[in-house]
Amino acid sequence: MSGRDAVPARGPLVGVKIVEFAGLGAAPFGGMLLADLGADVVRIDRPGAPPPNAFELIARGRRSIALDLKKSADVETALALLEKADASIEAYRPGVMERLGLGPDVALARNPKLVYGRMTGWGQSGPLAQSAGHDLNYIALSGALHAIGSSGKPTVPLNLIGDFGGGALYLAFGLLAGILNVRHGGKGQVVDCAMVDGASSLMTMFYGALAAGEWRDRRESNTLDGGAHCYDTYQCADGRWIALGSLEPQFHSLLLGKLGIDDPQFREQYDSSRWPALKQKVAEVIVGRSRDEWCAELEGTDVCFAPVLAMSEAPSHPHNVARSTFIDDAGCLQPAPAPRFLGTPGAIQRPPPLPGAHTEEVLRDWDIGPARK
Repeated sequence: MSGRDAVPARGPLVGVKIVEFAGLGAAPFGGMLLADLGADVVRIDRPGAPPPNAFELIARGRRSIALDLKKSADVETALALLEKADASIEAYRPGVMERLGLGPDVALARNPKLVYGRMTGWGQSGPLAQSAGHDLNYIALSGALHAIGSSGKPTVPLNLIGDFGGGALYLAFGLLAGILNVRHGGKGQVVDCAMVDGASSLMTMFYGALAAGEWRDRRESNTLDGGAHCYDTYQCADGRWIALGSLEPQFHSLLLGKLGIDDPQFREQYDSSRWPALKQKVAEVIVGRSRDEWCAELEGTDVCFAPVLAMSEAPSHPHNVARSTFIDDAGCLQPAPAPRFLGTPGAIQRPPPLPGAHTEEVLRDWDIGPARK
């Protein structure tokens, strides 16, 4: 785990310093994104915190310093780190950092150029701000959960929409925007990153379509929610699945040719009243061959096709192999840093650290002095 030496820092964010107060889920993933692109992300762990296992991949890339934030000397060390940082990340409930003496007013007084990132589910204000919650709750409030699933029931998706999409990505985006503002002469500030806000933002296109009368506010009734025959998943003869996205008329026509379907009903591609019958006809054709047979027929064509791969299959798909989308780092196969920078490529800077493993090293490198006792 932390026994492997780190590679020299690589990526477009080399030189950017981030202090991350240890948390769960979205905040660590945001820190990982920044670390993968070269930022020096220092995580503050509590003394005696259990070590991450080697497969806690969202903990990769950091160095760790152990501080007891109930002790005034260690709070002062944390403030000294914040003085030297470009940005910080915390994911406690509103008010916790203030009670620790590490709230944004104190931190920004010490470092007026600090971009103070606050990651929560509900946000720093509002009637639910102090309530517990998880990804599913946040996307439920945004309208996203209502739009996903079968007509009978919303589907519980992986925590990609709230935690990682609406949370971590917006956090990283917000911190970098704040840092850029400071470097153009602006002041440091708080970034209030709420997963419910981010998940709602991700729904912008659909709210626009709803306002225009182009989106039905019920599941499986639209082109992009599994309602249309030409944008859905289908089971094959071997029980595996394929995904079709033949939305444009020319792609739809190519799909029908590949499937051997010559039925005048399909000419009304966007007549939603016909979709259930058209979907049944497509399903009857698809189930006649195995997934591999459909890959041989459709993959690489303009049908807009892909096999539905299991996580165990995805890393070995030829396209992912050609792009090194997954890499083996210290014996653990994992997604590579993204996005790609052709001039200053990112890298997995180091494996998940042991809590406190870099305390003296960080204080020395950041020119803070010896650890306080």
